[in-house]
Amino acid sequence: MCATRLAPVIPSESISRMIRGALLLAFLLTAFAAHADVAVPPLTGRVVDQTGTLSASDIASLTKKLRDFEDSKGSQLAVLIVPTTQPETIEQFSIRVADAWKVGRKKVDDGAILVIAKNDRRLRIEVGYGLEGALTDATSRRIIDEVITPKFRNGDFAGGISAGVDRMIRVINGEPLPAPSPPQWQGSNLFDTIANPFTIFAVFALGMMFRTIFGRSVGAVASGGVVGLVVWLIAGSIAASLIACVIAFVFTLIGGVFPAGGPIVVGRGGLGGSWSGRGGDWGGNSGGFSGGGGGFGGGGASGSW
Repeated sequence: MCATRLAPVIPSESISRMIRGALLLAFLLTAFAAHADVAVPPLTGRVVDQTGTLSASDIASLTKKLRDFEDSKGSQLAVLIVPTTQPETIEQFSIRVADAWKVGRKKVDDGAILVIAKNDRRLRIEVGYGLEGALTDATSRRIIDEVITPKFRNGDFAGGISAGVDRMIRVINGEPLPAPSPPQWQGSNLFDTIANPFTIFAVFALGMMFRTIFGRSVGAVASGGVVGLVVWLIAGSIAASLIACVIAFVFTLIGGVFPAGGPIVVGRGGLGGSWSGRGGDWGGNSGGFSGGGGGFGGGGASGSW
């Protein structure tokens, strides 16, 4: 006779302990998630709004204002709107943002960030080391109390942010800082860029088109003039424009006889070079803006509305 093997019976007390343990674990995991720090948003532009408070036109207007200020003064300002910073205070959160974004020029440390926690009804101006002489804690607090929060209380967030940024810009403009570095033409990469096989085709096609329309000599002059003008408009460099003009002229003039390699790349950095200016927002608040390596030490002020 075959013996029937019975499955072991788990006592009801053990089942009860397992359920209690599972519930305790779920509670602990929920509590941990609730108290986890808010992640620092990526720096996608000069204005980062995670709440949908600002319209596209508001963001574009602020972005242009901040970009123009950086171009003229060199300092970088940024605006961040988040729903909440809890469980951290806005001071703890904003210094983490400053450390991650690093707005302002390296070793000049002339960056500042306006951080707004909308649901918490809290805001802070975080100031880099290099601006603490002008945008002092007291001045930052006055900007918050006298300029920004009165508009916030009336629901005018775009107006409050814009007015606050305007006041920050006026204050910083009184601080003597190194002049912004102009975009510079760098010819050290000329040889490397000549070897690009894609742009040789573009210059070749343009040259052949002008040559077919106007003839060899006139076509070469027209090709050189157009390429030189385009490079001057993009790079703002007369030297780069002249080099581009000569190369396009020669390539068009000699027709299909080319050495191995290719012509100079026409790009934002100019012809055969690289762009050494600061990061910018091409097309509004799109990617491309980045911090310049500025340092922060907790200067600034906070407020509420």
